[in-house]
Amino acid sequence: AAAAAPEPAAASADEGMTWWYRWLCRIAGVIGGMSCACAGLWNCVTINPLNIAAGVWMMLNAFVLFLCEAPFCCQFIEFANSVSARADRLRAWQKAAFYCGMAVFPVMLSLTLTTLFGNAIAFATGVLYGLSALGKKGDAISYARIHQQQKQMDEEKLTGTLEGQA
Repeated sequence: AAAAAPEPAAASADEGMTWWYRWLCRIAGVIGGMSCACAGLWNCVTINPLNIAAGVWMMLNAFVLFLCEAPFCCQFIEFANSVSARADRLRAWQKAAFYCGMAVFPVMLSLTLTTLFGNAIAFATGVLYGLSALGKKGDAISYARIHQQQKQMDEEKLTGTLEGQA
């Protein structure tokens, strides 16, 4: 049972992301958390209840981004490392859906420039994870081989039908 536990983390880490892309996603998450926190605090300085609710949600988004992407920022919280480890086991498309959904909710709650710009980088973090879930782009040689094989199969089918008619 102890040997099976590290495998999901290793499978998630080797999901096709290079080391620099993984760091790019983490840095985008930290910057997105900072922008959510600042814009959320600014959004709370109002009397409109929807703006206050959106601001509180944005600060919650910032906390979740910090907790998942940079647990060293939350050293005073006991469960920060376990939440980060659980978030690292998620697949890239799951993180993408979660981060994009978190960023869209305050914008739907209160559509202002503060919520749009505050959540833009958090949404971009989700987009980065979504792009990594799509996988690597193939090289031109592979596509040329596939195209050549398909062309040969089409020619064989065509000659087979022509020979069958004669």
